[in-house]
This record gives sequence, structure tokens and C-alpha cells, in this order.
Amino acid sequence: MITVSDVSLHFSEKPLFKDVNLKFTAGNCYGIIGANGAGKSTFLKVLSGEQDRDSGEVFMTPGERMAVLKQDHFAFDAYTVKDVVLFGYPVLYECAKARDEIYAKADFTEEDGVRASELEAQFGELGGYEAENQIEQMLSGLGLEEKYHDKMMGELDESQKVRVLLAQALFGNPDVLLLDEPTNGLDLESIAWLEDFLLEFPNTVIVVSHDRHFLNAVCTYICDIDYGKITQFAGNYDFWYQMSQILQKQAKDQKKKNEEKAKDLREFIQRFASNAAKSRQATSRKKVLEKLELDDLPVTSRKFPYVHFQPDRDIGNNVLEVRKLSSTDDDGVPLLTDFSLVVNRTDKIAFVGLEHNAISSLFDIISGEKKADRGEYFWGQTTSFAYLGRDNNRYFDNDYTITDWLKQYSKEQDDAYVRGFLGRMLFTGDESLKPVKVLSGGEKVRCMLSKLMLVGANVLIMDDPTNHLDLEAITSLNEALIRFPGVVLFSSHDHEFVSSVANRIIEITPSGVFDRMMPFDDYLADEQIRQLRKEAYAGTDKKIRI
Repeated sequence: MITVSDVSLHFSEKPLFKDVNLKFTAGNCYGIIGANGAGKSTFLKVLSGEQDRDSGEVFMTPGERMAVLKQDHFAFDAYTVKDVVLFGYPVLYECAKARDEIYAKADFTEEDGVRASELEAQFGELGGYEAENQIEQMLSGLGLEEKYHDKMMGELDESQKVRVLLAQALFGNPDVLLLDEPTNGLDLESIAWLEDFLLEFPNTVIVVSHDRHFLNAVCTYICDIDYGKITQFAGNYDFWYQMSQILQKQAKDQKKKNEEKAKDLREFIQRFASNAAKSRQATSRKKVLEKLELDDLPVTSRKFPYVHFQPDRDIGNNVLEVRKLSSTDDDGVPLLTDFSLVVNRTDKIAFVGLEHNAISSLFDIISGEKKADRGEYFWGQTTSFAYLGRDNNRYFDNDYTITDWLKQYSKEQDDAYVRGFLGRMLFTGDESLKPVKVLSGGEKVRCMLSKLMLVGANVLIMDDPTNHLDLEAITSLNEALIRFPGVVLFSSHDHEFVSSVANRIIEITPSGVFDRMMPFDDYLADEQIRQLRKEAYAGTDKKIRI
């Protein structure tokens, strides 16, 4: 259990949060939410002791162990994957290390034998004999293929390292688990495994996440950081959202009532202030007016970008036809083999599954970013497409400001127009003059979305567009794609995003392509499809759960 008492923290004389009083108990999962910059990650650091607080206390039950999802992806490059996971349970790791050092001695003494016996007993009590199997199951569940389990961390790419560090935090049944964006870099399969794990986890979980489906699946409480306060709500994200809408409406209604009352008081005071018979009443009303709260009511600090895609022309019946497309990666490994596809004018297609590189390769080919090894594709005469790729850094490798960068894609070249457009995407004031080279991942995605809105395409191709975005931006993009009258081809690790946008699901598997005209949740629940997917991945080291 963790108890937070009167905790306050200021940055640059501005309170990040003030007088926080919360209790986190075993058996519950607490979701920390708030606008960008509200202090979600900082609050986790305060709980872990990594960040000093200005005042107040953070108390954890003595003898309990805390595990934290590490953010430094290069800290363990010199260690094996399994050892890195074992580091998550320091007592067990030190016991195993001491035991192995004794057994490695050339001159094994009787004293060493006694010590080894003690360590073996401790090792068994700590679950050491089951540890390797548990580590392998955990890594596989999080989507790290078995061939990587004995490699060095330095040999893994960024997304693979994220999975290992997450396994490290989960390993060894910690009493308190702090997770900052644990679904980043995970696919839908791995997120489903993590949801199941946390649902069965008996201890305390405190998590920051932008994934609405994940928060709904695992959270029993939501802690909302807004205007320097942290308010705890019982229930999941959807319950918090409904409650927040009610509270905002009540606050607005109260403000309106106060304004109407203030207006009546001012009129009375103005009319009777010089009237001797009414002066006492006027003075009394003046005191009431002074006590009346008329300041702008801080309903919420959240800001939602304005995302709206308007095609310049309607799309015709012929959208896209792909015929026997094949491609390989840089090492010659097949990604697509004789892939064919016909896209209809009303399609919003989610490409799902474990073959992420194949999906990205397909998107790159049909958008003209790369050439296929074999095959062909044809866009309809009425189509115009816009592409948001998984990696967009090349667009920002220049010396432009945000305004000048966006003007490249705007028919209207007036600075005021472009800066006004950027303002709707939350680049206000001097922010629109920032160099694009220094933008964060989320800011770059918002710039790319601005680009897509300006070009007026009737086909949108998006490869994991929710990556790097906060909840507010994801919600705005989600609603924009639901409203969009054209065709959408996309991938995403956000379950809610996929299920609310897509009307057709395509999954590329090692043994073929599944193509179903149905919502995502129906696709996951279909028993026939579940059996076909098991057969498709049988004999591979990729584990499916959904």
C-alpha cells in the first residue's frame, strides 16, 4: 500500500500539483490521466522516490517491494535478455549470482558447500527454479520471439527492448507496480496479454496510459490530474469520462447562475445606492456580490486539437486494386507474397495482426515510398491519397519553422492563415515559430496530421497514427476518421481506435490473408477465425492471444 499525504511540487514557481492526498491499496489498478504537461510521469517519479517533492510524505508499507518500468532502453545493452528480466527481482538475482560464483570456484571448500546449501534453499524459496520458465512465458506473452531470449540486449531493436523492460517490471510479483505508458511499442496481441496479466495481478498497480481500451480493461480507479489537483474516481476510464462530463456541466451551470445573480445584484445596487430608504439593502447586496465567485471557473485544462479531413472531391467506385504484390526486407526475408486486394469506396480497413513489417511494407508500396519486388497496383482515377507513415522523421530534417514547414503543403500561403490553422492543432503563439528539428514525437504527428488535412485527399493511409499522441489528440483523430467520408487504410495498436473506425479487417499471416467485412470485436470473437489464426501461426515462434 502507498499513502500520499499533502504532497506538493512546483516547477518554475508554478504548482504542478498541490496538497495531494491519496491512498493506493492492493488488489486495485489506478490509472493516472491528465493533459500533456499535467505531471503524470512526474507523479510516478515522486511515488518511486526518483523525483523530490517540495512538501508532504509518500509512505509505503515496510517490507514491500516496488517495481518500476524503466525508460532508459540502453542501460542493459551489455546483459542477456533473461538476466535483464531477472534484475527485476533483485534479491533473487543476487542469490543466483552468489550461488553461481561459489559453484564456479576451482577449490570448493566445505565452508563453500554450507554456503551453497543455504543459497540453494533461499533460491528455492524465492521461486528461482521456476524463474527461467516464467521469464520465457512472460517474454513470449509480450511478443518477444523465443529466438531473442538468449541474445544480448544490445542486439535488440527499440520495440523489443521495451518488451524486455516491461517483463523486468512485471517479474517476481512486486507489491507495488509503477508503469509509465506500458503499451507503447506493443501490438494488440501483447497488449491483450498484458491486460490479462494485470487483471490477475493481486497487488497494487499504478499506470499512466493513453490507451482508452487498456484503461477500461484494467483500471478500478482513475486519478485525474487537472489544474494542480489529483482527484480519484472509482471505476474505469469510461466511468471517469461520464462523471467528468456531468461535473463540467454542473460547474458551467453554477457559473451561469452566479453571473445572473451578480447581474441582478449590480442592477439593484446601481438603482438604490443613493436612495436613503434602500441604502441598507444596497449595502447588504454589495457584500453578497463581493463574496460571489465570479472568476472564470477552471473546468478543465485539457485541450483537444481540431482534426477534420475534408476531401476535395468525392471518391468513385474504383479505389485501389493490388495484384500479386511481393516484397522482402533488407535481409531478403519475405514480407508480402502474392498479396492481392480490392478496396471499395466505403471501406475503412484496419490491418491487424503480428506481421507489422508486412503492413508497413504494403503501405509504403501503395503510397509510392518504395517499390515492390513483384506485382502491381492501380489507383482509381478519382482517388487522391495522403500517407502518414510509421517513421516521419525525414520530413523534419530541415531548418524550417513549423509555419514555413506547413506552408509547403498549403494552397493558401498567407502566414496568418497557416498560423491560424496551426493554432487549431495547439501550436499557439510563438510555438508556430519553433524549428521542426526540435519537435517531440507527438508534435511531429500533429504536424503530419495538419499536412493531411490541407491536401484534401479522399483516401487516407495511416500506419499506427496514434503512436506518440496523448488521449485528447487520439480522441480528436478517432472522431475525425469516424466522420471522414472517404476511404481509410490504417493500422493501430489502440483497440478502441480500431474497433470504432474500421468496418473491414485484414490480417496478414504466415500462411495467408484473412479478409473480413466486419467490426473488429466481431472478428476477435469469431470462433472460426480464432481457429484459422491458431493454424496460421502454428509452427512459428509468434504467440497469438486475441
